[in-house]
Amino acid sequence: MNTTALPEIGLARLGQFRPRRLLLVAALVALALAPGELGALTRGLMQDAFVQVSAFVAATLLLFYGLEKLFRFDMGVAMGKAKTMQVPIAAFLGATPGCGGAVVVVAAYASGKVSFGAVVATLTATMGDAAFLLIATRPEAALVLLPIQFTAGILTGWLIDRYVAVDYRPQGGACEIAPRIGQTRLRDYAYLAAAIPGLIVGAAQIGQIEITQILGVPVAVFALAGVFTGLAIWTISPVTAMTNPADRPVTRMAEETSFISVWVIIAYLAYDYAAAYAGLDLKALFQSIAPVLPLIGAAIGFIPGCGPQVLVATLYVNGAIPFSALLANAISNDGDALFPAIALAPRAAIMATVFSTIPALIVAYGLYFFAPGFLN
Repeated sequence: MNTTALPEIGLARLGQFRPRRLLLVAALVALALAPGELGALTRGLMQDAFVQVSAFVAATLLLFYGLEKLFRFDMGVAMGKAKTMQVPIAAFLGATPGCGGAVVVVAAYASGKVSFGAVVATLTATMGDAAFLLIATRPEAALVLLPIQFTAGILTGWLIDRYVAVDYRPQGGACEIAPRIGQTRLRDYAYLAAAIPGLIVGAAQIGQIEITQILGVPVAVFALAGVFTGLAIWTISPVTAMTNPADRPVTRMAEETSFISVWVIIAYLAYDYAAAYAGLDLKALFQSIAPVLPLIGAAIGFIPGCGPQVLVATLYVNGAIPFSALLANAISNDGDALFPAIALAPRAAIMATVFSTIPALIVAYGLYFFAPGFLN
């Protein structure tokens, strides 16, 4: 995939609408504007998604990309020099919320800087963008799950380096994984302007403090403004999942947060719609098949992208599935990192996903049988 011929996208160019994305956004807007209970429920869920998840995602990404740009630090080179410590470093990068750290490791492997065990470690340790949802809504669960993933990633990576000698690196070099947008756009600043008060409200909610207005502006106003700005960014975005490292931090934050937020909104709506309008008792449904839920969670982890993984996290947050099923999915899934991983090193991505499923099932079923009620 060669993106060198792609023009930079600046303020003068809004981009091109993608028909499928436009159709989905139109449906979400129609639901939000619907009269009566449906519209009120939809707007309330969108507001919750923005202040509980999207604002935290924006803050984390802005911090991560800002520091990266400020220090201009090449993590791939540093990992290559670390030798035996490159697996723990890779696992740590994977365990950080989001998919940026995992992409750094995959790119370093494709260029010959780190081992295959480092790739397995980072993809085993990553929960992808679903980590943001868990941290924002169930921080006590995140404090347990993320260290478990980190430890599983290190052990699995070391075992892979010890016993797997196959070189899965692509021949002929790697490709660029995202087009460069270029100049920071007005819509990027607009999204940041909505995310700042959203972060304040979301942080207050974690502390059990309710804020209904900021500077006289109701929370719903800037939250929904942020939601619709994000939907507009996503609709005309040239980005598939990850942004180009050459872009500026505010642009990367707006693009990637918008991408994540679409899936978070869908997950929120899907669960509450099922309960409110379909009369589904998901807790009772999943309790009837409880023994296979960890296996299902691990299987969902094979699906590329963060959408299905965010849905699994949403089911856990709402008490529909046990912690063991969430853990199986978290260890097994690679989030959005699987897209650039397939682009940069397809054989390595597929095999790393397969290898990460083994610790996912071992740890999840161990927890299911020996501590079945843990964090449920």
